[in-house]
Amino acid sequence: MKTPFRALAIALVAGLALLLGAGPALAHAQLLGSDPADGASLSTGPSTVTIRFSDRMQPGFNTLTVIGPDDAHYETGDVIVEGTSVSIAVHPLGPAGVYRIGYRVVSDDGHPVQGSTSFTLTTPGPGGGATAAAPSTAPAAAAAENESGGMPIWPWIIGAVVVVGGGIAVALRLGRG
Repeated sequence: MKTPFRALAIALVAGLALLLGAGPALAHAQLLGSDPADGASLSTGPSTVTIRFSDRMQPGFNTLTVIGPDDAHYETGDVIVEGTSVSIAVHPLGPAGVYRIGYRVVSDDGHPVQGSTSFTLTTPGPGGGATAAAPSTAPAAAAAENESGGMPIWPWIIGAVVVVGGGIAVALRLGRG
């Protein structure tokens, strides 16, 4: 009677250890906020936009776009990464309306994160945007989708089955001896 109980206990401990150990590996950078804040109403346009995340971001491979209600782009210059924040300078804004901040950034662990936020300009500004090339419109088209291109979950499930199955086999073999 001791052998089945022993095998079950070992299998449960092995499964629990596997599940607890996998938690941090599945975590990805999360959007914490933006400046201007998502949904904010502004009477004058910002000179820069900033997106803040839960993890550090890698320099390079990052895209930020600022698209106005006229579908023109208002971002200018290079994307700047400082720790967990990613920023870009903004031309003077034009028509009043909703401006979308699209982002596709790469966190320190190498996972891309994309999505968008928006703010509303309540008073028209003096500026005008520019038409952009097709690749830089992709982050803004994400339309508030915050996805991670990380590893799928199925390898973790297969790994758990193999580890638990192996633990049961070892427990049964040791129980007979």
